[in-house]
Amino acid sequence: MRGHRHGPPWMAMDEGFGEWGRRRMRRGDIRAAILSVLAESPGHGYEVMRTLEERSGGMWRPSPGSVYPTLEMLEDEGLVRSEQRDDRRVYELTDAGRAEAQASAERAPSGPWGGGDHPARELGDEARRLMSAFRNVVRTANKEQSERAVAILRDARKQLYQLLAED
Repeated sequence: MRGHRHGPPWMAMDEGFGEWGRRRMRRGDIRAAILSVLAESPGHGYEVMRTLEERSGGMWRPSPGSVYPTLEMLEDEGLVRSEQRDDRRVYELTDAGRAEAQASAERAPSGPWGGGDHPARELGDEARRLMSAFRNVVRTANKEQSERAVAILRDARKQLYQLLAED
């Protein structure tokens, strides 16, 4: 069941989003994103994942199950080479990889995570603040406050769907 691995079921989000509402990327997006990160500096897989999460404003946290196979594929294609450094496999772009990263940057200058003013970023930030307030209500509210919180959330949900229904 969705949402149960790392949180309660009420934290699960709609299809198309990962756990806690983070966006899932298509295979081409992760490829371009990894090339973009490695164009700046070599790094190991977890550094790549951390950088991608930071660049997306927390809206996208790629998993090891998507990053490492993509790194291997890029290495097979001759776009990335790796070497063992301090018990970690560090990846860096080849000349062909730098050319591919440049071409990807020209096609999508803000990268697959969107620009800094992307509306999803502000929505995500506000949703995280709402969830923080929600957790505080769950932990500390009395019965009357909880009932009022339910009404507020119900109304907010209805308003969001009404917004989407507008032409």
